[in-house]
Amino acid sequence: MTFRGNGDRGTGATATIMDALPHHIRLRLDQTLTQWRHWQCRTPLEAAPEAIAVLGRGISNFTILVDAGEQFAVRIDGVNPAANGLNRQVEWRALEAASDAGLAPAPRYFNPELGSLVCDYLTPDAEQPQDTGQLADLLRRIHQLPPRHHRLDLGERILRYQKQLSHRGEELPPTLVRLRPQLHEALDALQSQAGDRVLCHNDLLRANRLHSGGSLWALDWEYCAMGSPWYDLAVTICGDELDGEQAQALVRAYLGREPDVGERVQLRDYSFVYRYLELLWYLALEKAPAQKEGFICSRLAALEAARRTP
Repeated sequence: MTFRGNGDRGTGATATIMDALPHHIRLRLDQTLTQWRHWQCRTPLEAAPEAIAVLGRGISNFTILVDAGEQFAVRIDGVNPAANGLNRQVEWRALEAASDAGLAPAPRYFNPELGSLVCDYLTPDAEQPQDTGQLADLLRRIHQLPPRHHRLDLGERILRYQKQLSHRGEELPPTLVRLRPQLHEALDALQSQAGDRVLCHNDLLRANRLHSGGSLWALDWEYCAMGSPWYDLAVTICGDELDGEQAQALVRAYLGREPDVGERVQLRDYSFVYRYLELLWYLALEKAPAQKEGFICSRLAALEAARRTP
């Protein structure tokens, strides 16, 4: 949840920033800032932080840069985390461990009732290289973090989004209906091949990685859970739209060797499941962006390309 952003620190600019936010987000941000004495900072803050920039207006949350002598990123939930099966307590504990390992910005405060999370703000480096070796190392180190009591159940998550659509009286696109048997075949096969479960980020797309201070950091840990490292790899490969050669290079760098046949099959099946789940998640959004139709068309094409084959 660290983004580029600079802002005027004057009172007028703060008022403008706050006024630009939806009313319910503004209220929860204000309440979060009034809790500044409870933030777990390196040195206690001496005054309440001020909002200086809106860093991100994501589909499911807002992120605001605040300043109190040092800078922090404050994330405010825009939708109910339960709708996506998220566990904020697990996210907090994972962030603590990841921060201690030098993989993520330090978490300073979270309040599930307000839907807020405060982390250190990391200043982006001028260059943001896409280094396969660094990315593979980041994934390996994430997968070595301590386990948590929260398991990713892909079948349950898919069912959750389907029910949300059904409750709104919306039907699945014909492509999803047609590919449903292949989806269940893939899920059954992956369940039968289940190996060790590790802590996974599950959303390590390019937008959730940042070079700061010469290091590569993982941001936005809200989807972290115990799962297969092959699903984490599939998410990154699909989310970054890596071509075949780039995907092979990442897998080789991650393993330190060529993948075997079984590993290739797992990566293929997890990629197909991710594409299916990605599209369902987007369709289930209560407030989808204006470009929804174009996005759905592109995701349907990606799903067709990733569909499970013998």
